Amino acid sequence: MERTPITIKGYASLKKELERLKKIERPENIKAIEEARAHGDLSENAEFEAAKDRQGFIEGRIGELEYKLASADIIDPDKLPKDKAIFGCTVMLENIDTGEEIKYQLVGPDESNIEKKRISVTSPLGKAMIGKKPGEEVTLTAPGGKRSYELIEIA
Repeated sequence: MERTPITIKGYASLKKELERLKKIERPENIKAIEEARAHGDLSENAEFEAAKDRQGFIEGRIGELEYKLASADIIDPDKLPKDKAIFGCTVMLENIDTGEEIKYQLVGPDESNIEKKRISVTSPLGKAMIGKKPGEEVTLTAPGGKRSYELIEIA
């Protein structure tokens, strides 16, 4: 089984979602199926079909989360060195062409969220940053062309 890096916070978030699905969503959906069955003819019962579809989604997501938690390699970013870009660290980059600065945290694929400024270490930018030190150039080929950044700071 391939191990997937994840922060303590990310692991807790996945575990919380799993508990919610098992203890709240699944029982509520079972009740919805029972109520829909009580309405009679299942062949034309849209509520029954919707509840069965929801059950499939819930069970699939539970299986996915259980796999992700079992294969998680929990890493505490606070215990890692800050001398180079590695999983869990927060980096400040400057776009060499525009001078725009941006801050990202390097996280695992299950935690990435560009709106929260968290990018995966498996993304093109994440891969290009790994091992770089402040002052070094980070270059990657993106769909829009080649991009270059300077790694300014690691926190």
